[in-house]
Amino acid sequence: MSETTSRAATPHRAVRTARVVTLRGEIDLLTAPALRARLDSLTAAPGPDLVLDLRNVSFIDCSGLGVLCRARNRVLARQGRLLMVSESAGFRRVLRLTGLAGVFEVLPDLPEGPTGTQPASPADGVTV
Repeated sequence: MSETTSRAATPHRAVRTARVVTLRGEIDLLTAPALRARLDSLTAAPGPDLVLDLRNVSFIDCSGLGVLCRARNRVLARQGRLLMVSESAGFRRVLRLTGLAGVFEVLPDLPEGPTGTQPASPADGVTV
């Protein structure tokens, strides 16, 4: 968990009606508070649809899993949907070992979006 490791959430973009947030680097005790704040803002409105692209996440600890669980709970409480994208067998193993494998909907790739998907404003991103 080196401090020099890249830790960033890039701007999100719409896929269908969902917001896609691409995460990179490590999601750990140091990065969790900023990510939690960003996901809280994205899940504040009714019916949030969120896709978390975790394909470039190299590490996630229990504080990171806590942030993902919080986002899921907020989305469900507001009648939205949360998808995660990860090809990582290690991530799936962590979910399985923590009892979260059946809690999250994890896809190997981004859902197919409409032609001409517009990227979100750069102000929508957060550096973690």
